[in-house]
Amino acid sequence: MKRKLKRKQYMGLLFIMPWVIGFLVLQLYPLVSSFYFSLTEYNIMSKPEFIGLQNYKKLLTADNDFWNSLRVTVIYTVFTVPGKLIVALMVAMVMNKNMKGINAIRTIYYLPSLFGGSIAVSILWKLMFQDQGIVNSILNVFHIPSVQWLGSTKMALPTIILLNFWQFGSAFVMFLAALKNVPADLYEAADIDGAGGMTKFFRITLPQISSIIFFNVIMQTITALQSFAGPMVITGGGPLKSTYVLGLKLYTEAFSYYKMGYACAVSWIIFIMITIVTLVLFRFSSMVVYYEDGGDF
Repeated sequence: MKRKLKRKQYMGLLFIMPWVIGFLVLQLYPLVSSFYFSLTEYNIMSKPEFIGLQNYKKLLTADNDFWNSLRVTVIYTVFTVPGKLIVALMVAMVMNKNMKGINAIRTIYYLPSLFGGSIAVSILWKLMFQDQGIVNSILNVFHIPSVQWLGSTKMALPTIILLNFWQFGSAFVMFLAALKNVPADLYEAADIDGAGGMTKFFRITLPQISSIIFFNVIMQTITALQSFAGPMVITGGGPLKSTYVLGLKLYTEAFSYYKMGYACAVSWIIFIMITIVTLVLFRFSSMVVYYEDGGDF
């Protein structure tokens, strides 16, 4: 009997071993090594030289580009996350209606997100918003002057934010699934009581899908804080570094200046930011998130 149990345990370990190896090699080792390198002066060509917290000290006290990129990243996140979720929820509520061909319409709305964050989509967005792009051509048809979408310090960041509004597919799918799980009898009871559409939305719909909203807020915030592809391809940091997010700062330090240790310090700042934001959101989740069983995380 004991031999059979040991055999089952070994078989279980054997089946889980690919995941364990992947976790150790592709996640844990890079995490630990990046933290070590963040405490060193390392440029790939020479051996890492341990310098303690000097990289972090320089970032926080003597690097103006870091503070600019931090400001840009915060602005980008503050506008991108709620904007994308509002658009995704609005579209999901429309797509939740029963109408002819609704499945095909849902698929069409989801298609852009299959290419979300890709270089091809970023290039397309850049072509659309350049000085002679289709967006300015449409404005000119209505006798509206062309706008420097990518060449203006005021418009470059909003243009990139608009790209994220368009890529709402993953949030849209989760919202649509959540809306379908809202009990119909709640709406029927509200109709009997004479409740209007806005009342039902704020009193029934939002509380019932609040857990999905919370999940989407966390995931979209994490994605926004790590943004790189759009700002890099569309503006390359923008005029006067107006779109110079932390992801671009990390890339520049690592692959333009070959300051790998310094770049690792930037990556750990991003990681710390994500951790703090996530913990704060979880801390206050019980105040705004409704769970059917009355529990919380």
